Amino acid sequence: MENEARELLPTEECPHCRTKARSPQETRDLINRLSRIEGQIRGLRGMIERDAYCVDILNQAAAAGCALDSFSRALLEQHIRTCVADDLRGGSGEKVDELMKILQKLMK
Repeated sequence: MENEARELLPTEECPHCRTKARSPQETRDLINRLSRIEGQIRGLRGMIERDAYCVDILNQAAAAGCALDSFSRALLEQHIRTCVADDLRGGSGEKVDELMKILQKLMK
């Protein structure tokens, strides 16, 4: 049995590459959240470079962690309302199984 890769036609999607169409507002909101988190991380680096006090750095690190958790919750909510709900309406439970696995990682 040969496993040769075949070229996809322009109208075909790769079965291994999953994507999610988001509204421009959803995309903008998620990117804005990530931009703020990036700024917080750069701030942490600057604090280290300036020899800031440990507790001050830890407070900033906690704030960055909370911001990342908030990003994950927002994305998770969108995923449940769209991907999981659509999958259930279609009669499948595949996305629920996937959701349960990611919840285990998020709730460590």
